[in-house]
Amino acid sequence: MGAGANQADSKDSDGNDDYDMTMAELAAAGGFDPPPPPPPPPPPPVVWYRNAAGQNWDGTGEMPDWLWRAVNAGQSGESYRVG
Repeated sequence: MGAGANQADSKDSDGNDDYDMTMAELAAAGGFDPPPPPPPPPPPPVVWYRNAAGQNWDGTGEMPDWLWRAVNAGQSGESYRVG
């Protein structure tokens, strides 16, 4: 028998690799530490512009259609500014 026979012996009954580690060794290596808490959610974007229908724009990226149409119709974009 060659080296392949020894590898076959290192499998457990389910066919998984057996690394010859005890539960105590796994625990000491941090194998059972609880996962870290999830990061806090990002803050909601700051709303700079809002129309009467409740649509918002934070001022980043392209101007949304609803504000673009209002400005093209002669309204001031500043009239939609919040705060």
